[in-house]
Amino acid sequence: MVNFSDSDNKSEQSDEEKMKNSDRTLPKAQSGAELKALTDEQLPLLAENIRRTLIDSLSKTGGHLGPNLGVVELSIALHRVFETPQDKFLFDVSHQGYVHKMLTGRWDSIKTIRQYEGLNGFLLRTESEHDAFGAGHAGTALSAALGMAAARDLKGEDNHVIAVAGDAAFTCGVSYEALNNIATTTNKLIVVLNDNEWSIDRNVGAIANIFNALQTSPTYSHLHDKAAEFVERIAGQTVRRLASKVEEGAKNLLLPSVIFEEFGLRYYGPIDGHDVNLLVRTFEHLKNEEVPVILHIITEKGRGYEPALHNPQKFHGLGPYASKTGETAAASSPTYSQVFGESLTKFAQDDKKITAITAAMPTGTGLVPFQQGVPDRYFDVGIAEEHAAVFACGLATQGLKPFLAIYSTFFQRAYDMAVHDAGIQNLPLRLCMDRAGLSGDDGPTHHGLFDIGYMRVVPNWVLMQAKDEDEFVDMLWTMSQYEGGPIGIRYPRGAGSGASIKEKPEVLEIGKAEVVQDGTDVALFGLGNLFEMAEEAKGQLEQLGYSVALINPRWIKPMDTACLEQYANQCKVICTLEDHVLTNGFGCGVMEHLYSQGIHTPVERIGWPDAFIEHGSVPILRAKHGITADDLVKKVLPHLKAKKSSRTAKKKTPAR
Repeated sequence: MVNFSDSDNKSEQSDEEKMKNSDRTLPKAQSGAELKALTDEQLPLLAENIRRTLIDSLSKTGGHLGPNLGVVELSIALHRVFETPQDKFLFDVSHQGYVHKMLTGRWDSIKTIRQYEGLNGFLLRTESEHDAFGAGHAGTALSAALGMAAARDLKGEDNHVIAVAGDAAFTCGVSYEALNNIATTTNKLIVVLNDNEWSIDRNVGAIANIFNALQTSPTYSHLHDKAAEFVERIAGQTVRRLASKVEEGAKNLLLPSVIFEEFGLRYYGPIDGHDVNLLVRTFEHLKNEEVPVILHIITEKGRGYEPALHNPQKFHGLGPYASKTGETAAASSPTYSQVFGESLTKFAQDDKKITAITAAMPTGTGLVPFQQGVPDRYFDVGIAEEHAAVFACGLATQGLKPFLAIYSTFFQRAYDMAVHDAGIQNLPLRLCMDRAGLSGDDGPTHHGLFDIGYMRVVPNWVLMQAKDEDEFVDMLWTMSQYEGGPIGIRYPRGAGSGASIKEKPEVLEIGKAEVVQDGTDVALFGLGNLFEMAEEAKGQLEQLGYSVALINPRWIKPMDTACLEQYANQCKVICTLEDHVLTNGFGCGVMEHLYSQGIHTPVERIGWPDAFIEHGSVPILRAKHGITADDLVKKVLPHLKAKKSSRTAKKKTPAR
């Protein structure tokens, strides 16, 4: 285990210097060839060097530390036995792909992970030929791997395809859809089940219980040893199954073997996922199998770093931290997620109809207070967004008030349910879309930039966004009182403006915007977290002598069309601001309505382009893509100057 404790206070060398000096004696490998050149005895030392490098680098950049510490030996073994890019490695979600990046020429660049123009925090096909498949959502690895294996078979090639999926991926329905087709599609595929009991939070449900029972069973230690002994004996032999020497009664205790073998996969394991040489010997055998196989390995999330072992949720993905202690800087104000969880818990203590549903993310969505305070009405369904949405609809049919908390980017998976189950039946599902807008260093798989476009076209839905935390709580309260049908709210990652929250929330009038300031030259409609940018632009325009109307739209659907028409007739130009793609966004809705009413006031829009936005800090990306107050002023000034010139010319024309 990497130890960052200061054992010698008298030493003149800093801990960081000690680490760097120590690293010089540890092996390093940046390619399959370099890795294959190491001796078996050097592999554990390579693993130590990788862990040291990850802990040190990510302490400065942040990132997915825990998941990557858990797959160090697995990644080494894969690259020791197989050869990328000819052989294909697919990591489910792929947030645990940092070690793979380091072993494929990107070791020295790991210090740029998740930084603007640096390495992406997930696998990215455009980043390296060794990244066979990009991902950021769970459950894709098995299906994509099977597609690659089928293509290989059709082309008559002979490369290997290996899918690495955590046990959390098997709470995801699409994984089982793939399992259902593997045996009938190919006879050459390796699936690695990386079993560590965690996704972001501890896994839940029957499948998780099966894996947990396996690890805690009195027979597990014996079977684990049998598996290891077996691998020691298999060199050069053809073997029917790992448990061939284990009596049938004991085998049946290993329910995963029964499950996977019923799907037609030969099951091996469980074995120690941190014994790198055992893993190497196992893969050497499995690569010669003539049936699809699944290797079940047991790993520790956060292996080798004490803070990560003690707090897996925190170290799944985090910002910069102190490498010695794992401590992170205290937040200056609560995040929207925290405000959501605390407010909903308070509402639920007085309203017994309120329930909360999450898809394996109680911490990320801020629902831990609800989980602790109202446990009987809290539901974690695992990584199963589609099921979560229909489950919530079922609750709604029985008069309960389900609040479904899912990241905007993850709710894309449940879009059919938004239409088919909630929309058509007009059920009062309460959708809370966290991380709506740019998600910064997480990159394109996690940016919530499409939800307005895919939600505002569905009949019966109400959709809103608050300008600050106080209004956010008002909107949550409004949702709790609304029974007219499905209703959703979108809110950004991180903290808001720091607005104080009043003691008693208010019910807001559906479809009624807030006019913060009247004006006659330009009307700024600043939606949600871009309202502050609208305020900044208002100040700049007023310094130039223009009269500015400032509107907080609140409602995406239904839009306050009366307010919109008033300012379109009253002002010379309208400008909308949204943390969303411009295509089919809020501003697009504004233009559609004005056109339908025959109103031709110019509309300028501030928002994201029709593209998948790269990763990086929010200020850098906003500046690059023209989402600033300065850019807004540049867009509206030509309309205002043209009108001003026209008025001036008219005044100089002598009366006839």
